[in-house]
Amino acid sequence: MSGFTDIRRGGWVARLPEKYLPYILLARLDRPIGAWLLFLPGFWAICLTAHGFWDGLWLTILFAIGAVVMRGAGCVVNDLWDRKMDAQVERTRGRPLAAGTVSPFQALLFLALLCAVGLGILLLLNNTARLLGVVSLVLVALYPLAKRITWWPQVFLGLTFGWGAPLGYAAARGHLTWPVIPLYLAAILWIIGYDTIYAHQDRADDELIGVKSTARLFGHRTREALCLCYGGAILLLLVAMGAFSLHVWGYRLMVVPAALMVWQIIRLDIDNPARCLALFKLNREVGLAVAAAILIGWL
Repeated sequence: MSGFTDIRRGGWVARLPEKYLPYILLARLDRPIGAWLLFLPGFWAICLTAHGFWDGLWLTILFAIGAVVMRGAGCVVNDLWDRKMDAQVERTRGRPLAAGTVSPFQALLFLALLCAVGLGILLLLNNTARLLGVVSLVLVALYPLAKRITWWPQVFLGLTFGWGAPLGYAAARGHLTWPVIPLYLAAILWIIGYDTIYAHQDRADDELIGVKSTARLFGHRTREALCLCYGGAILLLLVAMGAFSLHVWGYRLMVVPAALMVWQIIRLDIDNPARCLALFKLNREVGLAVAAAILIGWL
């Protein structure tokens, strides 16, 4: 393929049988960053609320597997909705549905398999978490419509990817209490920020085909918007952490994810797709740094 694309056919993916490659690419298993970003809000909640090490480890394993599977399912749903638009965008025209290497019927069968695995994981959780898991399917199904009807599809992605926060909270505690509100809102603001950076990769093509995004909405004021989103996320995370009376070092170490966010704002070049992708990927380290701060706060 010519032109800019984030599809990765090298590495471990290249060693798989050719017949599996389209499904690997369809589920974005070649690019695990999406699974990381789906996993991390739930991981924050588990770190805050799990009853001991072994309970936390068990839930972390379940959420990690679930993030890979459900991120793949979300990508299939997204690509089914967007296959015609994807064929018109340089970065996405090589996706299996857009390129015709997987048919819509094959994609639906693959989606059913992924959802079956996700259901199996959900059944291992408590009733509150199961209910929240079912509700999340509505968000997954509706998100691809957002870019067609609103300038704020990143908010819908935030609601969807951030849902791991209340889900992880419920899985660990068995019920929801007020700190889940700032935790979820923090995740939403963080996601709006990093997905705005991500959307700048496609801004020119999106303008041509009429796809809406906060990247197009904010344009050259994206830095200011990121300051609000990332600043709000850090403040809300501190509020959520404060409800659990963590050690002072937990709060101090939040300077690390904050610094990584500031670095993204400083280095942002909205006309450089490769730079936008690299800054977007840096949010895995942001999320892990938040989790580390929470865990150290419990020591």
